[in-house]
Amino acid sequence: MFPKILACVALFLLFVCFSEPAFAGPGGKIASAVFDTFLGKIVLGLLTIFFLPLILLMVFREKMAERRSRKDLKFMAKHHSNFDWLMLKHRAKDCFMKVHSGWENEDLSEVSDWMTDWYWQNQQMAYLNRWQEEGLVNICKVKKINYIRPVLFVHRNDHGETHEGSMIMIAIEARMKDYLQERHTSKVVEGSKRFKDIETVWTLIIDHGKWKVADIEEGAMTQSYSKMMKDLPKIESTLLSQSAL
Repeated sequence: MFPKILACVALFLLFVCFSEPAFAGPGGKIASAVFDTFLGKIVLGLLTIFFLPLILLMVFREKMAERRSRKDLKFMAKHHSNFDWLMLKHRAKDCFMKVHSGWENEDLSEVSDWMTDWYWQNQQMAYLNRWQEEGLVNICKVKKINYIRPVLFVHRNDHGETHEGSMIMIAIEARMKDYLQERHTSKVVEGSKRFKDIETVWTLIIDHGKWKVADIEEGAMTQSYSKMMKDLPKIESTLLSQSAL
């Protein structure tokens, strides 16, 4: 029992201390700057050494989930082009850049076609409009995208053969800067003006035949989604059972 408790405590400390507990731009939180200082980098290095076995386990689990996702997508690509990973990756990249562009302009309505109706309206009202009222503006600039990789793929077929409702969680890491500042004084109130590598998890669902952004979460969510892999049925049986309905 004690080793299990110790492992749980270690995992908790790992997520609290090692990962940045926030994500950039769209999603409503400002990227953490806790490890930007020299002391912070030393602490990060020590934590990495201390939690190395757990980190390796997490990396292995994520790699297995990515491998399963790619395999399932390859199978589904035989039935619909929406599941071809190269096309889906390109779509995810376009979503990432378009949404960030709308976010920077403080108006997501101009990129609403790339997001579900509920999500873009929620983000607009919950964050952008509120920040405008408070005299704040979020400066979020993307320098380059480092990688795009699948984390978890769930096939659904809510309406006939359109595969509506299918969803995929995609990890995207980008070199970017993200901070919140006062609109008139340009004083930074949260975040940092420095460019840094930020990973976020984007959930895309097929809505009216197109992949659209349904959620944006912090990078630490990759572990939660990779754990779900073992509970997914085989993609072949899922397709057959849904076709029989």
